[in-house]
Amino acid sequence: MLSAKVSNQTRKAVYARDGYRCALCDSTKYIQIHHLVKRSQGGSNSVQNLVTLCADCHALAHGIILNDGWEATPQDVEQALVEYLADYYAPDWNPWAVGP
Repeated sequence: MLSAKVSNQTRKAVYARDGYRCALCDSTKYIQIHHLVKRSQGGSNSVQNLVTLCADCHALAHGIILNDGWEATPQDVEQALVEYLADYYAPDWNPWAVGP
């Protein structure tokens, strides 16, 4: 069973890795943790599956557009986040791998 909550230690590590900024737009306002692979789809609370997003980008990642003028889709956001995390963890990183 997956833990429902990201630990404070993990949250701090993700924020530090991402420079306390949104991985997509560099905003420092209202930063939040986002799971690349959703927990409901087997995604873990590991730093390799987590990324820092501002509230607007986090909403966009879930298909909710809060900022007029944005033309990105959730698929565009997912691709950008995969590329962002791959820069840190490739070549041995596969966010969709099953098992430990």
